[in-house]
Amino acid sequence: MKKIKKYSKVLLLKLYKAIFWFFGKIFNKDHSLIIFESFLGKQYSDNPRALYEYMTTHYPEYRFLWSVDKRYIDTFERYDLPYIKRFSLNWMIYMNKATLWITNSRLPLWIPKPKGTTYLQTWHGTPLKRLATDMEEVHMPGTNTDKYKKNFSKEASKWDFLVSPNEYSSEIFRRAFVFDKTMLETGYPRNDFLFNHNDEESVSKLKKELGIPEDKKVILYAPTWRDDSYHSKGRYKFDLEFDLENMYQALGDDYIIILRLHYLVSENLDISGYEHFVYDCSKYEDIRGLYVISDLLVTDYSSVFFDYATLKRPMIFYTYDLDNYRDKLRGFYFDFETLAPGPLVTTEKALIDAIKESETIDYNERYKVNNFREKFCALEDGHASQRVADEVICHLRSKIV
Repeated sequence: MKKIKKYSKVLLLKLYKAIFWFFGKIFNKDHSLIIFESFLGKQYSDNPRALYEYMTTHYPEYRFLWSVDKRYIDTFERYDLPYIKRFSLNWMIYMNKATLWITNSRLPLWIPKPKGTTYLQTWHGTPLKRLATDMEEVHMPGTNTDKYKKNFSKEASKWDFLVSPNEYSSEIFRRAFVFDKTMLETGYPRNDFLFNHNDEESVSKLKKELGIPEDKKVILYAPTWRDDSYHSKGRYKFDLEFDLENMYQALGDDYIIILRLHYLVSENLDISGYEHFVYDCSKYEDIRGLYVISDLLVTDYSSVFFDYATLKRPMIFYTYDLDNYRDKLRGFYFDFETLAPGPLVTTEKALIDAIKESETIDYNERYKVNNFREKFCALEDGHASQRVADEVICHLRSKIV
């Protein structure tokens, strides 16, 4: 039965690829059509969202569509966004007709890039953990190290533009992705929001939208995924490595916790009995809003801390599995334990103590966050979307002159 399912899947992919290629031959290019996708069509978020918001205002002569996983359509309908269902026949038609693709994660390898289509890859983070061909071993399901690296390089060869948030990332991206085309070292468009919506009125509005009390401090807990902890390909496990009752007893008078799990994590964590203290916002469309309403970030090895540093607020790194993650799963690009812009803690008690300590000690000064920001956040100024969009639109216009 497993062999039959595997064979059927292979045949289906070949059929999809053939249909996609055929549509590319029979449909003309629409030089006004741009297609966006964020995190495999699951979110209206991140760099693609920031570029969409800028481009709809400043380049109204273009037509915009979102590529959406059919399970996540409700968000796009709520915002009245134009969309097409990912992998539908219409999707294959419009993907071929589009003059520009904008996405922040890899598209399926079977999708050929049509002639005349420009592919803008925005990616989705500054790298701490090793990426792509820089990884010594790959522990993800459904692949092996050689296959993963080969497939990643093949996908990256389709990219025409790649957005980078800083010089450090540009160097890594070129090598790890084997990327030799145009690097847009502009800062991340998604971080423009942190400069333009960080006022009291905007924060209050967001808290009301999420049903979060305005008289409590907000801890944002945003951990990453673990390559070797999974249910199946693309569906990763995650457990809270602290006791909710202990956290509530220690912090509940003054704080609430917002959970934001990685988009690859498939868990629905059980927070029953603590809904007044813990708010699971994993399905909230964009983490940027959670950044601005939070007073403190708790993370581990997720790239969220590079973005959050622009806000100059305390950060704590709950790295209970540091040795395994650093030495076995991924490896780091720099000495994280020395350069992290906040304390690294490995136990629940130490986490609670660090949260309380952040109330009286300036973590920005103690952990030299200004030096960190100069290296990784110098380009973040609220105008990255403009820099990226203007460059790419100029390229599109030059193609049809």
